[in-house]
Amino acid sequence: MSASAISLYVFGIYVIIVGIGFIFIPNTILPLLKFPKTSEPWIRVIGILVAVLGFYYIIAAQNELTLFFWASVVARFAILIGFILLVVTKKAQPMLIGFGIIDAAGGLWTLLTL
Repeated sequence: MSASAISLYVFGIYVIIVGIGFIFIPNTILPLLKFPKTSEPWIRVIGILVAVLGFYYIIAAQNELTLFFWASVVARFAILIGFILLVVTKKAQPMLIGFGIIDAAGGLWTLLTL
């Protein structure tokens, strides 16, 4: 596996773990991020989507899908920008930026290995 593929593989594992957390223990995770607990299904829906996205990252890494690697770099920086805009417009708590920073850091790791 190339260095770029390893970066995506590791990121995919992280994304799956986050997704599983939102599926099974959202009300443990949400307060840590300064978000209110919820009994609504939206957080579990997001968890499923996030876990599936992590699966895509792993499959792309295992198959050395370089075009996907490049697309993920752009997308992961866009996520940080989007999360910052949500916080600036007071649509989300500042802790959301932490997720964006992790995404951008993963994107930077991939970019540096491409």
